[in-house]
Amino acid sequence: MDVIIHIANSGYVSYAQEICDLIYESAQARGTGIAKRSAEYVAEKIEAGKAVIALDGDKLVGFAYIETFSHKRFVANSGLVVHPDYRNQGLAKKIKRKIFDHSRKLYPSAKIFSITTGLAVMKMNTELGFKPVTFSELTDDEEFWKGCQGCRNFDILQRNNYKMCLCTGLLYDPKVQPAAMQASPFAKKVVKPVIKIKKTNKLHKK
Repeated sequence: MDVIIHIANSGYVSYAQEICDLIYESAQARGTGIAKRSAEYVAEKIEAGKAVIALDGDKLVGFAYIETFSHKRFVANSGLVVHPDYRNQGLAKKIKRKIFDHSRKLYPSAKIFSITTGLAVMKMNTELGFKPVTFSELTDDEEFWKGCQGCRNFDILQRNNYKMCLCTGLLYDPKVQPAAMQASPFAKKVVKPVIKIKKTNKLHKK
């Protein structure tokens, strides 16, 4: 596998429809909900440099993109997908790290959030410092929740007044995370090793 993960630019727009097809087919295979995106929307993200694309030569093998909400105070990493032939090789984790780092670079003060039903995505987010939260701690931007209208579980979200669904909410807060990663007071204590000195018995001649 000779896969390279690129920061997107206008040179990759031709992959937009193929990316949409791959995202849809992946969701169908998993049997999970999906917020549909058009090829035009994906192309806009690629041209704006708000996406990463994984290629094996010229072959599309993975993708993820960035969305911003609430005047760029919230960022979502969306559309993470890996081609079936390249799964179970750690590629999804590499793409997730790439789009996360790119998000932090573009929007260093923004909170990064995710809603997902996928256990693998939850695990990757947790390793990056995301914490489980209720939907009330996520963006209240109507544009984000409109994106859920194409999901097969949208009626569940509506019935719960947009407060809960089958997805789990996860949040990375850059203002909280650095402090959380500091060593605990206990870890900072210096523990001096106890060294036992063996005493030798001296024999004195009378």
